[in-house]
Amino acid sequence: MSPNRQRPQRVGILFAGGPAPAANAVISTAAVSCLNRNIEVYGIRHGYSKLMQFSPDRPLLLGKDYMVMDDVALRRARNSQGIMIGTARSNPGKLINSPADLDQPDLCAPLRTVYEALRSIGIDALVSIGGDDTLKTANKLKMFQDRLPEGELRIPIVHLPKTIDNDYTGIDFTFGYFTAVEFLASEIRNLLCDAEASSTYFLTETMGRSAGWLAYGAAMAGEASKVLSVEDIHGDLESIEPYLVDGVTHERRIMNVPNVIGRLADTMVHRDREGKEFGVFVIAEGLAELLPLERLNGIPRDEHGHISISEVNLGRIFSRLLMEEYAKRTGRKRKVTGLQLGYESRCAIPHAFDVMLGSQLGVGAYRALFEENLNGVMVSVSGQLDLHYVPFENLVDPETLVTKVRNIERGSDFFVLARFLETFVNK
Repeated sequence: MSPNRQRPQRVGILFAGGPAPAANAVISTAAVSCLNRNIEVYGIRHGYSKLMQFSPDRPLLLGKDYMVMDDVALRRARNSQGIMIGTARSNPGKLINSPADLDQPDLCAPLRTVYEALRSIGIDALVSIGGDDTLKTANKLKMFQDRLPEGELRIPIVHLPKTIDNDYTGIDFTFGYFTAVEFLASEIRNLLCDAEASSTYFLTETMGRSAGWLAYGAAMAGEASKVLSVEDIHGDLESIEPYLVDGVTHERRIMNVPNVIGRLADTMVHRDREGKEFGVFVIAEGLAELLPLERLNGIPRDEHGHISISEVNLGRIFSRLLMEEYAKRTGRKRKVTGLQLGYESRCAIPHAFDVMLGSQLGVGAYRALFEENLNGVMVSVSGQLDLHYVPFENLVDPETLVTKVRNIERGSDFFVLARFLETFVNK
């Protein structure tokens, strides 16, 4: 260890955001790695939510707000479903939108509460597990501590990337992605058989707010007829919508909905010619963010500013429009059923690869803190589970403190693979 920092004696592990398969592989291997080397481990329950409720009059309670992680609690946990320490979307960094905000005590108050809550139970190192929003929070908590007076304890933070969306910059694949893809692909294959039997279509909406990795993977493995995600909205599928804010006109990029529906209708008509009067389409939920504003009026937003995708029900909207377009083109009716898929996959039994990947990330948290003496890094894995440590500053915009999302690159081999595997329409 560095002579400037004492070896941590009690590590806290925190999981935030949506569930993902192999979550317990990550949590348990991080914990066991520490326990085997005589380091205590506390599991923080339900993300940041309990920490944010801390006060001298409301101390954290063992069993309710945090748990001692020991060999009994961790027994055969790697392949188990769910999240053994729970999760939540509470966001203590919600008010911090630039580095300057960290100099404002009122804006930093939630971060200070979290810091004091961790200190109150003796946590002197933190393992954060979560998606890009949780990475933003981890970075803000580190930056808050960087500004503490000299002599105040700094709690080193190591972040482990989690999202079934697989849209993380800095890592090839995130744990749970392949399990979620296989689970959704199995459902798509079932729907394909149903569609063929009844000469109908299903239009399935999968998770994937900012990128199409999950939709593409599920479509390819599930033999879907076509897949569309945010990466596909360009050219004639894209439009610009003006809108007013305080009397000033701004512009936002949106879908050209008629042309998107037309692209799907092209596939249906082409399949008719091939004698295939059935199929399954896959769309990513993130397309909802690109709807015209009139369709998003009244839709609530979460702690991180995202619209509530489930209340938009893009699959149902698109299925109705697609049936109308198909009837207009052909003079015939064809049933298209819109379905939302995704929540079912988040706590599925993890595949072996995700257990291995998650385990390496958990071990990587220990190695980053105790072997490499690191603070403010994300653990990454590439190749044959080779470990890397990526500094927060390489992943977060230094001015906005927003993380950099990784989209599927148009024209990449992964992108082109999907085009080869879906119904080919030569117009």
